Amino acid sequence: MILSNISGFAVRNWQFTLVVFAMLAAIGLNAFNTIPRAEDPDMKGPFAIVNVALPGADPADIEKLIIRPIEDAVNRLDDLEEINSRAEDGLAIIQVEFDWSSDPDKKYDDVVREINALRPTLPDGIRRLDVNKFRTSLTNIVQIALVSETAPNRVLEDLADDLTDEIYRVPGERDADVWALPQSEVRVSLDFGRLAALGIPVTAVANAIGADAAELPGGPIHAGARRFNLKTAGGYDDLDEIRYTVVGNFGGNIVRVRDVAEVDWATEEATYLGWFNGERAAFVTANQKEAQNVFEVRNGIYEVLDEFERRLPADVRMERAFDQTISVASRLNRLYKDFAIAVSLVAITLLPLGLRAAGIVMVSIPLSLAVGIALLNVTGFSLNQLSIAGLVLSLGLLVDDSIVVVENIERHLREGKKRYEAAIAATSQISLAVVGCTAALILAFLPLLFLPGGAGKFTRSLPISVLFTVMASLGIALTIIPFLASRLLSDKSHPEGNVFLRIVMRGIHTIYRPLLRIALGWPRTAVIGAMIICFASLTLIPKIGFSLFPPADSRQFLVQIETPQGTGMEETRKALDYVTERLQERPEIDWVMGNLGRSNPQIFYNESAREQRANKAEAFVQMAEFDKERTPALHDELRAEFARYPGAQIVLRTFKNGPPIEAPIAVRIFGSDLVILKDLAAEVTRVLEGVEGTRDVVNPVRLDRTDYNLGVNTQKAGLLGVPPGEIDRTVRLAIVGETVGAFREADGDEFPIVTRLPLDKHHTVDALQEIYIPTADGASIPLNQLSRPRLESSPSRIDRFDRQRLVTVTAYTQTGYNTEKVTNEVFEALVSLPRPPGYEFRAGGEIEARQEGFSGLGNAILIAIFGIIGVLILEFRAFRTTFVVAGVIPLGIVGGLLGLWISGYSLSFTAVIGFIALIGIEIKSSILLVDFTNQLRREGMELREAVERAGEIRFLPVLLTSLTAIGGLTPLAMQGSGLYSPLAFVIIGGLVSSTVLSRLVTPAMYYLLAPRKLDEEPAVAGSALSSPGN
Repeated sequence: MILSNISGFAVRNWQFTLVVFAMLAAIGLNAFNTIPRAEDPDMKGPFAIVNVALPGADPADIEKLIIRPIEDAVNRLDDLEEINSRAEDGLAIIQVEFDWSSDPDKKYDDVVREINALRPTLPDGIRRLDVNKFRTSLTNIVQIALVSETAPNRVLEDLADDLTDEIYRVPGERDADVWALPQSEVRVSLDFGRLAALGIPVTAVANAIGADAAELPGGPIHAGARRFNLKTAGGYDDLDEIRYTVVGNFGGNIVRVRDVAEVDWATEEATYLGWFNGERAAFVTANQKEAQNVFEVRNGIYEVLDEFERRLPADVRMERAFDQTISVASRLNRLYKDFAIAVSLVAITLLPLGLRAAGIVMVSIPLSLAVGIALLNVTGFSLNQLSIAGLVLSLGLLVDDSIVVVENIERHLREGKKRYEAAIAATSQISLAVVGCTAALILAFLPLLFLPGGAGKFTRSLPISVLFTVMASLGIALTIIPFLASRLLSDKSHPEGNVFLRIVMRGIHTIYRPLLRIALGWPRTAVIGAMIICFASLTLIPKIGFSLFPPADSRQFLVQIETPQGTGMEETRKALDYVTERLQERPEIDWVMGNLGRSNPQIFYNESAREQRANKAEAFVQMAEFDKERTPALHDELRAEFARYPGAQIVLRTFKNGPPIEAPIAVRIFGSDLVILKDLAAEVTRVLEGVEGTRDVVNPVRLDRTDYNLGVNTQKAGLLGVPPGEIDRTVRLAIVGETVGAFREADGDEFPIVTRLPLDKHHTVDALQEIYIPTADGASIPLNQLSRPRLESSPSRIDRFDRQRLVTVTAYTQTGYNTEKVTNEVFEALVSLPRPPGYEFRAGGEIEARQEGFSGLGNAILIAIFGIIGVLILEFRAFRTTFVVAGVIPLGIVGGLLGLWISGYSLSFTAVIGFIALIGIEIKSSILLVDFTNQLRREGMELREAVERAGEIRFLPVLLTSLTAIGGLTPLAMQGSGLYSPLAFVIIGGLVSSTVLSRLVTPAMYYLLAPRKLDEEPAVAGSALSSPGN
């Protein structure tokens, strides 16, 4: 056979094998030092997020003028999954999601192309139109605060700009941005009364400045043999140039800008402000490029900060707040700790093999990990929380093949063979079974690589790291391990093994042998009893409950604040100050970053920044440490305190693993009429608040917004000679302002030139009295002569899903409640809620995400099971024997469910991955038993005697492989991580129940189903897995 030839070659050419051994170790060590490190997997989502700002437009106008045309344009694209849109005051957000199997970059380009084609047809006055991508690498790795209560805004702006310029030069850094700092501008504050008195339209000033600010190249000219580029006098670099700009000749007088406006430096209207621990601050963030080591990028940034901090003015200090490398380092340190614990536990379980044999087996752990990390590095994966979990998971699986090989070599040595002969013969005897075992394990994990959707992409690095290390361990077990055994094992050992082995074997003879004989005496009873236990364990599923991904074990959390629509920033700040004060009273809190008018910059991969609004604020909070017991309790205490604040909805949000969702519980209400949708949303809110276990119920349309409608008499305006659109532009220019050009300083920095009413007037109703509308004949008419203002109510926002209107009411679950159970109770209550025809309720949130994620898992489980069955058919060439081997699968489910129930974890996405992995691990042990039973029967043993003998001899390697897997996973289970621990408890519990039950059930099934004469089924050596001619 090829496999035996490979093992023989490794033993005979031991010098070459030693060189390969050293090479693999060196490659792995180098890969570990160079592989990129990050907190989360780098995941590109097939999303395009379109943001359009049209100041002054209400949600109905935004829906009509912006959202519907964009939806119609992108709806033509292929692979479109869904379109989520939201219209708010002056803002449109359209999120386009494509099929996860499509190319995210190409789909992003397709959306950009459609938006660019549509742009000329969109309304004038759009301030911002951008299309953003979704990818985890855009998450900021550091956030710094420049803190000062006294420094002028311009000083902070210059400092922040200088700092970002220096950070940009750090190798591996992608972007550096400044936040919570109103930018400087050149403001032209118009005197509307003076303009009206002179009969000058307000737009004339804006047009004059805009014309002079334009910098158009004059083109080339020739002078003799020389060629020159002609430059005109366009552009401004001095404020006096703006002041002396000629507006026009009115009544025989030259009117300049200074005659009708004040020109000076100013700060743009503050729409986003920041604080660090209650002190005024500007924030600077930075992220890294793909495939970069987060530690190297962070160190480069901190070197810049060290130098920059020394140059700061006395009244400005720097606070290095958020640092992603702290959590990455914590996970890596935990990996080292878990590795040490796992190796120690594995070493203890290997004592029955003897110290030399155990030492040889242990070599496979670091060597397999080294090869696995090298393969991760070559294929573009990083060391992140999922790949690290995969490496820790694999710790208990890497030694399985080596244990089987070494234990068989030891057995041959005890039978009197020499080391060289025993190493080759023993490895050859079981090599095919070992390959079949590992193939079954690989097939269990392989379908996880192709899980659809965001959940599949998020978890992909976990199965790939397991597959790489397990495949490496197989090659090592068939080459390096026989070589080491042939050189290091003793051929003069005690015929019954060392003292540990004799104790184990005594237990096998005195306890296991009688139980096995009882099971073989009543095989049907044993099998039926096992089936009853398996079916009974399924009753635990409703008690365990389902979930998707757990909250992240993070020191950081967010406190989101929303005051009623129409509330100004001053009132919203009071709520933010209250939250900050309550947080600073807690000794557990390290720091608080307050954001007024916007959410904090993105610092978690699935937590996108919220839109900019005067009635919204957010506190980004870091605790001194995360404690799995104390931290959730602290969160609940803070929620109770925040609930006492009147006039604002305050929601404490923890970060959650997995793809982004709006909230754990989401009820989507579809319909066309906004009034009916609002009424139904109120009823749904009442239901949600009445269900036990819910908290932080959010109804986005609970309160309408109040608008001030000018009530322009367009017919009268036309009769008085007001050109069409002139009223809209004049009012917008006065209230919102209009950027008419750019001012360039000597160092090349550019600042916008903005014309508007003085900032202290443009937000009051009285300001409307100062607005005059120009007519076609040069006269000016007061706005109040053309309008009849009135207050009117309108929706605060309009949401759409796949081009349909909807309202989504969301909620979170209280600590200790299962999201699935609470959601089911909510929808049971909604069944009796009356609703008009054409209106419906649908579940969103975690239920929807779980259905999408688990639908892919169902296919993965089927592929894994049938793939394993295919391998078994190829190996044993008989359906009955295959059925015996596969019969072990339900036995592990018993322990897996018990493990979740006892530990208190729900059946999450990673727990289901644990069950899939468990299938492959169980099959490995079953193959060893059945294959050895067949070998004994071919040597002439009777059926009953062969089953008993195989059960006893194979009990030790099966027990050792199970114990090593349990030992390797124990640190992962004891972490208390909501992401990793359920997976570990499933496999540990499943291995316990499978090891105990299968040692009795599998022999009983074999005794019942195996052919009475072995020649009815071909030998393994002649199976399809064997090489021709061997």
